[in-house]
Amino acid sequence: MTRIDEVTGGIYRISTMPKDSPIGFNQFLIDDEHPALIHTGMAPMYEDVRKAIKQVLDPARLAYVILLHFEGDECGGMERFMAEAPEAQLVGCELSAYLNLNSFDFACQGRVLGKRDGQAIDLGRHTLRFLETPHVHHWDSMMLWEEKTRSLFPSDLFIQPGDQPPVIRENLSAAMCELYRHAGIFAHEDPVRRVVDRVERLQPEWVHAMHGGTLTAQIFPRFVSALREQPFAFRGEVLGRAIVPQQVVA
Repeated sequence: MTRIDEVTGGIYRISTMPKDSPIGFNQFLIDDEHPALIHTGMAPMYEDVRKAIKQVLDPARLAYVILLHFEGDECGGMERFMAEAPEAQLVGCELSAYLNLNSFDFACQGRVLGKRDGQAIDLGRHTLRFLETPHVHHWDSMMLWEEKTRSLFPSDLFIQPGDQPPVIRENLSAAMCELYRHAGIFAHEDPVRRVVDRVERLQPEWVHAMHGGTLTAQIFPRFVSALREQPFAFRGEVLGRAIVPQQVVA
């Protein structure tokens, strides 16, 4: 159920497609002098994700475990990865570090880095620069820009449903917007569209979606156009279930 594929320049996609799930779940490993794992997967995925990493490098060598927002599929395995890699630092948005990583009783407290917009981490051959993107889709959401490969790690933006290959060249933007409408993860289009404008100006060569396949520079504009032109924000559904307010009788 879990596979690992090199996408470009030492960046590996680790992908799991759980049974009966409408989406796959990705983590990204960057093999470098200071290796980084972007997202950990949910807690039950830990062993499979670890085995995938081990095909490339010893998980104990991880220097950074990076969470782009605080949610189970982004950080469910963080404590186990941090325990195995004693020199690793747990990295997230400064807001998330304050609200979550340093507020819960996690064993890895004291090894947390909170990053602001524009700050960077040098991995050796790769440089990761942080983009704060609040409300896309959480308050503490951020994205990553890798300078050498011109790669964007957009967290839950540019999602595609289904079991997708490592790199997609098919226009799945309509399916993306439909999934967003049914899932209800974006409260409003405005903050998302402002971020879409920002990341488009970066002119990425690769857009490593956390659910689905990596977008190429050729297909990326189709997804950008869809997010500008189609409705996709919350319309009364959460994970496909309509929220119907019930009358409360005092």
